[in-house]
Amino acid sequence: MRAFCESAFMPSRPHPGMSWVSAWLLPAALTAATLRIEPGPPPGPRPEQPPESPLAVVRLYSPHLQTLQGEQALRLERLFYVTPQGRTYLPPDLNTEAHAGTTDEMERTWKAPDGRIVRLTIAMDGPHFRVQLRAEPAEDVLGWGLQINADAAEYFTGLMERVVDGPQQASWAPGIQAAMNLRGQTVEMILKPTTSVYAPFYVSSRGYALLVQTEWPGFYDFCNADPAYVFVGFEGPTLILRIYTASTPAELVCTHARETGPPVLPPRWLFRPWRWRDEHRHRTTYYDGTPVTGPFNSEMMEDVLMMRAFGIPCGVYWIDRPWGPGRLGYDDFEIDPGRLPHFEESVRWLAEQDIRMVLWIGPFYQGQMATNALQRGWHLPGQPPWPNNWPLVDFTHPAARAYWQEGVAKLLRLGVSGFKLDRAEEDIPESGPWRVHDGRSLRQQRNIYPVLYLEAAYEIARQYRKDDFVLMPRAAYTGSTRYGVFWGGDIGGTQEGLRASIIAAQRAAVMGYPFWGSDTCGYNQQLLEQEVCLRWLAFSCFTPIFEVGPTRNVGFWNLPRPPSYDTLLIAAWRLYARLHERLADYSWAAALEAHHTGMPIVRPLFLLDPRAPAAWSNWWTYAYGPDLVVSPVWQKGQREQEVYLPSGHRWRDAWNPQQVYEGGQTITVPTEPHQIPIFLREGSNLELGDLHREWETARRIAEQRPDLKTLDAQVRLWFASRQAAKQKP
Repeated sequence: MRAFCESAFMPSRPHPGMSWVSAWLLPAALTAATLRIEPGPPPGPRPEQPPESPLAVVRLYSPHLQTLQGEQALRLERLFYVTPQGRTYLPPDLNTEAHAGTTDEMERTWKAPDGRIVRLTIAMDGPHFRVQLRAEPAEDVLGWGLQINADAAEYFTGLMERVVDGPQQASWAPGIQAAMNLRGQTVEMILKPTTSVYAPFYVSSRGYALLVQTEWPGFYDFCNADPAYVFVGFEGPTLILRIYTASTPAELVCTHARETGPPVLPPRWLFRPWRWRDEHRHRTTYYDGTPVTGPFNSEMMEDVLMMRAFGIPCGVYWIDRPWGPGRLGYDDFEIDPGRLPHFEESVRWLAEQDIRMVLWIGPFYQGQMATNALQRGWHLPGQPPWPNNWPLVDFTHPAARAYWQEGVAKLLRLGVSGFKLDRAEEDIPESGPWRVHDGRSLRQQRNIYPVLYLEAAYEIARQYRKDDFVLMPRAAYTGSTRYGVFWGGDIGGTQEGLRASIIAAQRAAVMGYPFWGSDTCGYNQQLLEQEVCLRWLAFSCFTPIFEVGPTRNVGFWNLPRPPSYDTLLIAAWRLYARLHERLADYSWAAALEAHHTGMPIVRPLFLLDPRAPAAWSNWWTYAYGPDLVVSPVWQKGQREQEVYLPSGHRWRDAWNPQQVYEGGQTITVPTEPHQIPIFLREGSNLELGDLHREWETARRIAEQRPDLKTLDAQVRLWFASRQAAKQKP
């Protein structure tokens, strides 16, 4: 494993008369040109051809495992550890059998040729196992690896929200075929920007799931190097595997979610529609030329007033960066009154309409706080004076954490109800000689940095708002689910980006992150194609977080392409926002279930009907809670959809309520661009309404352009009355 010299990350010597802090605060243009964050070494040990001599085999027997090679067992083979001198494979001396159903613990030891004592410990916990590998002394043990036998048709899913590893755009490459199944893929278990929800946990169709209990980076190979094996390799001095077995994939998913959580229980308002823009400008006129006379940010008022006029419900309004002073619009957690005038009063104005304010935040200091933090050594070591995301907070340092939290507290005191937590996996050093305050290396804290960031935000938000707040990071790792809800990063705004989001929602659910949403219409490549946006609005309705934005920082009423005033998108937004609003209590009930049992809200069909091959292959169809099956369409020009309906129930077509289907079959249904196939479980009390009538009403309303002059005047009068009330004795 290579390391990097210190000079690559910080000035070797300040200029005469320049303090060390001044050296860190070099101009952005200079630092961008002269310094860069080097990538760390490739994560984890990789597969190699093992020696031909006999090696250790660990057999884990469980009645829930499908029989393979004549055994109802999981075989851990080709176990090894890595030191600077190379790999040492474990010999047959450590051959072990363990059987599920007991609470026993066993240990085997072996003295390696290098003099180390290798300990293999297996603890049984009912149907589950905990396997630990360690060597003593452990100081220069760099990592561990092993292989698990696999069936020729075995299916694997989990690990990450992105469809495939590598650059995030590979997950929405035109023509991509990979979907939920990881078979044939390799995955580096190190968080990559910006689609960054990860967990070292996967589920197998063979009756088991595997969690690697570690903070260190790692590597997986799902039958790619060898079709008969899954390879798992992780850095670090020890390797701990939590192996679950169960009769159904749902039990595996739920058990893992409970053990690594439980998932946070967000407030009910999370499940109402959201609206946001990436950058808010304060303009003198609204989109149609109407003068702005209201007291608040013009684009925020435009969004809220237009949505109200169209009958589009809104429960959350979020303002992304920039919202403060300074080059990055984020100095000292202060609000920029030029961009967001009368901010505190605007929060109250929204609250009177039952809308919560959410703000963007990052895990770094800016402004005077940055200068102070650098002087006191409260920043993450090993990060150069980067023009973005710098200086990152060392969240293991109690004083650094508290200083950053006090900045967040400023916003909470203004009435802000939650935060979008960005950037925890971007521009972050991942190797080198430095250690964070609590002694961990940069490498060890790389994957858990987003968890530390989220935990710090949760701690301060809870002080001010008890349980009435939401934290929504884009990066996650084991432990994040206890504190946050998640969004799918900077997804591409293409049909393949929508496809990737349909997969990400389900992968996140499998990994134990039940509260997830995507940037409707995409973030990168914001083409805002009408058909893609129509399909995306329908899909987002059936994710826990229905957030519409950033839409090129405009509304569907002034798009940068024809038609600029898009009545179809306005109508679809109204249709699906109102449906999502009607589903809020249903979603909240499913959230309670997720919190208490681990069962996610978005449920891949194999969680409901694992014996049906179509439940594994029909990946674009999933259940939303216990009573709904939906099947998002992602491909432009597609007007029919194949839908597998889970067995054990009858399913009513929500668009044609007279049509009821027996479960356990695949059907083909028509689907116009504004429609998503929706099926309601027969016997459910859930009311979806007359969707055709809702659509026709939405079309009529969208044709009528709102009178912004009158709506703006109402805001001005509201503000004037509040100001007058303040002046009364």
